Amino acid sequence: MAAVLTVLVLFVIGFLAGFIFLVIGAINFDFSNSEIPPGVNQPAKLRIIHIILICTAVVGKILENIGICTQVSFVRYMQGRKALGAEPKLFIKDLWFEKVPVRIYQPKAPSASQRRGVMFFHGGGWVFGSLESHEELCRFIARESESVVVSVGYRLAPEHKYPAAYEDCLSATQHFLQHLQHYGVDPARVTVCGDSAGGNLAAAVSQTLAGSSHLPRLRAQILIYPGLQALDFNLPSYQQNRGVPLLFRERAAFYMLQYLNGNAAKLEEVLEGSHISIDIKLKYKKWVSPDNIPEEFKVRGYKPRVLLDCTTEVFETVKRFCEPNLCPLLAEDAIIQQLPESFILTCEYDVLRDDGLLYKKRLEDNGVRVTWYHLEDGFHGIINPFNSAWLSFPAGKRGLDNIV
Repeated sequence: MAAVLTVLVLFVIGFLAGFIFLVIGAINFDFSNSEIPPGVNQPAKLRIIHIILICTAVVGKILENIGICTQVSFVRYMQGRKALGAEPKLFIKDLWFEKVPVRIYQPKAPSASQRRGVMFFHGGGWVFGSLESHEELCRFIARESESVVVSVGYRLAPEHKYPAAYEDCLSATQHFLQHLQHYGVDPARVTVCGDSAGGNLAAAVSQTLAGSSHLPRLRAQILIYPGLQALDFNLPSYQQNRGVPLLFRERAAFYMLQYLNGNAAKLEEVLEGSHISIDIKLKYKKWVSPDNIPEEFKVRGYKPRVLLDCTTEVFETVKRFCEPNLCPLLAEDAIIQQLPESFILTCEYDVLRDDGLLYKKRLEDNGVRVTWYHLEDGFHGIINPFNSAWLSFPAGKRGLDNIV
């Protein structure tokens, strides 16, 4: 018995030691590849959040290696396990719009008129995020703007590839627009809203509905640091912020490939720009080009790159990157001209900054009114921890207040 206990203790010690070395190794590797720019306010907080994310990923990988669960499912579980309890000012209910799970937030206070409606699509790279991960954000928007907010639990990659997430968000939005009277929502004041991948989905849904004659016209689209294209991962913001938490350049391309194909094959080609043929790049150069980025955003070390061609085999795996439902920045002018008033939030230290800047220009060039709010000290994902006590950032709260 003593021998068995000794072996068990040694096993536990060995396991813990291995775990600690794995975590330290992952953190050291990540630190060597990451950079927190001096312009970020409260950099220690950002580093702590980053370490928490790294540790969660490492634990998930260990659990996957010993056969308990996948890394993706563990990270999703950790993201969604925070219980917020009752909300005194809101009615909150889980429903299904068609076959799509949604969570609806309705203010309890009586209203003399019909309320605004907000369709909210969460971020998370199409791989992570859920109704739970953005629960606090949706509650805040519903409370502070006195709006009916519908959060959409769309299907996630890699299990469900493009266009599953887009189809779910479109289906849920169409259902809501057809049943606004049930929720006391003004048909003239319905907005689509999303952060990161959710901003991508909001832009795609807005474009699809722009020409619809049988549904109420959307009042606005709110795009919070959206990812809107996959043709060029070497724009100034991708170069300048390639190692800035919470979204590295490599991870941005990785998530887009997970959504498209359910795997990250051809990641290196996508990063170096040899996944799209030169003739297609030249076709879209009028919309996706560093030439369209204001010069003040290029001063932090941007270096122009030579256009690279691609093989037919590589292009075949990613050719749907040219579809506007996946990359809304590539929609034709005829669609862009029909879009509703838009609010775009960008962050200086975010690889996706230039996607937002390019879309802002496209909208303005086509006569669409744009309200642009730029967080000079912001980074990708800064809005989400807005109410997390010691891990919140003033810039995130400023951004959220402007959204409301």
